[in-house]
Amino acid sequence: MVEGDQTPGQRPAGPMEPTRRPLTVRQAAFIGVGSMVGAGIFALLGAAGEVAGSAVWVSFLLAGAVAALQGYSFAKLGARYPSAGGFLEYVIRGWGQGHFTGVIAWMLLTVNAVITAMVAVSFGSYASSAVADNADWVVPFALLILVVMALLNVLGSHIVARAQTVVVVVVVGILTLFSVVTLANIDPHLLAFSGYPPLGDVVSSVALTFFAFLGFGVITFTAKDLRDPARQLPRAVYLALAIATVVYVAAALGVFGTLTVAEVSASGGTALAVAAEPVLGSAGYWLMTVTALFATAGATNSGLYPATGLSEEMAAAGQFPPFMAHRVGGKAPMGIIVTAVAAMILSAFFDLNAIASIGSAVALIVFTLVTFGHLRIRRETGAQAWLLVLADLTTLVVLVAFAATTLVDEPGTAVALVAIVLLGVVLDLVWKRRRAAAPDAM
Repeated sequence: MVEGDQTPGQRPAGPMEPTRRPLTVRQAAFIGVGSMVGAGIFALLGAAGEVAGSAVWVSFLLAGAVAALQGYSFAKLGARYPSAGGFLEYVIRGWGQGHFTGVIAWMLLTVNAVITAMVAVSFGSYASSAVADNADWVVPFALLILVVMALLNVLGSHIVARAQTVVVVVVVGILTLFSVVTLANIDPHLLAFSGYPPLGDVVSSVALTFFAFLGFGVITFTAKDLRDPARQLPRAVYLALAIATVVYVAAALGVFGTLTVAEVSASGGTALAVAAEPVLGSAGYWLMTVTALFATAGATNSGLYPATGLSEEMAAAGQFPPFMAHRVGGKAPMGIIVTAVAAMILSAFFDLNAIASIGSAVALIVFTLVTFGHLRIRRETGAQAWLLVLADLTTLVVLVAFAATTLVDEPGTAVALVAIVLLGVVLDLVWKRRRAAAPDAM
């Protein structure tokens, strides 16, 4: 389905904005790690354990493999077409400039706001529990972290990178300590293969654990801030995925080697903190709570980061109205403002638990479409066709598992998914009809 007058390969690469202090590979990778190692590892273990039992570490390993295959596709595209628009540039390259690309862009902007709001609410939950032990403070803390991280993003990508470096060092450092301590004291019987559920259940759980890897797509938006994106972007993608996979697998082994599956399920989002208590005492519980605050703050920061490049590149391509590329006061990008305000509204007025998994579903769909489009231009990127096909096959398996395990049992989630798709279609049609009626709007 290719629409528009341009064919893949005709569009010039997006504008590369010069920066006085370009990001390093480590900084770009840490933006991705900060987005991945956020609320996911703290909220997913209980839900994944109910499906995969103590084999959750296998589920994370499989999810990491699926993400690595898509990462290969994104890295090849990013090396060939570095752009501030991130992987939406890849959608344009593979599918053209028509309605298809526009709908995907609006869907991503919407879902990015949903995921950012979810992570902000997660921060609010941990903060209110630690400071006030009062649920009434969840929303104020969520709004506060959104304002703080939006201001950081307005100050520039280098400030974002510095903040993410601190967050990632703290989070990965504490999770490493947690993993070493718990792995040294695990009960091997709790991880025995004989206690694992059927392989089909483990594969089904990948639909949940893959959510923890979605943030790697954020790295593609750093291309505009890298000195040599063709060489550095692939390295950043692979480094971020490697760090996240190791952290997830080690943490899962530590938790399920310390607690029974029933205990993990009962502890919910505090499984890591509960698992730290037997070895480190109450100090371990509080240590993991602090880690959760850093992780969710970092994920909120990374969630807002792509909004600037996405909005400006799509406005330049005619997919978004020109005002989406404006900077308020010459400094604050409209994309950041729109995303932050939408996330604040969602945080304050909606129960995000019912639609949080939508972010995973939409991202899986977009990743699959990006790689399908990549197959059409693989000669330009030098990618191996069999790896691209394998990437899409594995992602489709995860999508089917998601539909079988989530959409069937949660009709509200299915409704939300349809609503987001329809919202993208409506926004695209309304804007492009206005653009056609008033060409000067461009």
